Amino acid sequence: MQYAVRTLAPDMSIASVVVDASDEADARRQVEARGLYVSAVEPARAAGFAFRRGGGGKLSLVLFSQELLALLTAGLGIVEGLEALLEKEASPATRAVLERLLAGLREGKRFSGVLAEQPALFPPLYVGIVRAAEGTSDLPRALERYIEYQQRIDTVRAKIVSASIYPAILLLVGGGVSIFLMSYVVPRFAEVYQGAGRNLPWMSRLMLEWGQFAGRHAGGLLLSFGALIALAVFGIRRVLREGGAARLLAKLPGIGERARVYELSRLYLTLGMLNEGGITLVSAIETVQGMVSPGIRAGLRAAKGAIESGRPLSDAFEANALTTPISLRMLRVGERTGEMGPMLTRSAAFYDGEIGRWIDRFTRTFEPLLMAAIGLVVGAIVVLLYMPIFDLAGDMS
Repeated sequence: MQYAVRTLAPDMSIASVVVDASDEADARRQVEARGLYVSAVEPARAAGFAFRRGGGGKLSLVLFSQELLALLTAGLGIVEGLEALLEKEASPATRAVLERLLAGLREGKRFSGVLAEQPALFPPLYVGIVRAAEGTSDLPRALERYIEYQQRIDTVRAKIVSASIYPAILLLVGGGVSIFLMSYVVPRFAEVYQGAGRNLPWMSRLMLEWGQFAGRHAGGLLLSFGALIALAVFGIRRVLREGGAARLLAKLPGIGERARVYELSRLYLTLGMLNEGGITLVSAIETVQGMVSPGIRAGLRAAKGAIESGRPLSDAFEANALTTPISLRMLRVGERTGEMGPMLTRSAAFYDGEIGRWIDRFTRTFEPLLMAAIGLVVGAIVVLLYMPIFDLAGDMS
């Protein structure tokens, strides 16, 4: 398999090379054997996306962090690292971002302050870990934490997206076949049966009438269907923007609890990363409040007040429904050992594994059921079309 590897040469030049390797570790070893420093490794088929910045000044934070981390680990200062990134960058939008960062640093501003001046590109979470790293002079470790954090979130998100692709394709294909049968095939069968002068079964007659209606008003139905899709998309985007999706999922049996666990896992992972980076739990809670659903946000505000009044984190989270039995025990262990950050991260890892296993079980159950439902719909249409023919064959025999 081919891997695209982003490299840093001894002369501080950055390039991408493609190597044939059995896995990412093998690709890394091959490139390092050439005397090059590896900053990122991706499958070659995804390299065109992984190493590309989006248009309009949008920057891939993971890629930016990986490249900057490679330069800092190689011994460059933050200004020298950004200058090296600027020299090799071809995108005008990304060059403008790097130039703004360099201009701020040359004016004597802190790196976190320069990042905070571009909130559309660098979220408060990223600015917070960089600000904490400035206090400990350990920016490379902070970048490593962020990269690991984002990769873990992307792993779970990729599982969810992958699990939804196949059902979406099934629904699209099944819906397309059903629409084709109802709008094209059924009206032609209706013309044949009308000329036969036979009494049809009432279910077949009802379906044929629907098919004729669809055939006569195909244009209007298509426009109505398009308008319905547009309204659905608008409604979904509005619900997502207002946080209604989380409330809706919370009410679904079986799924609501998993959605809550997923949210708590993201919360624990983010709090753990920030706390491990040197940020207090109260400050970390303030940072993540804009990243969670309204229900979790209200619980966090109440928990923050309880922590400030002197209550332990585990008690404050338990009182505001921000724990599960497992995570509550792990939080109390973290309080006893003084390693709350690592314990929050381990809690998130535990629930990431549980969510992944649940997704696998759900898809193995849901996909066959969906295929059976689509098969029943298409099969029912076909059987109802051929029932008059079966009756005719019975009369002839």
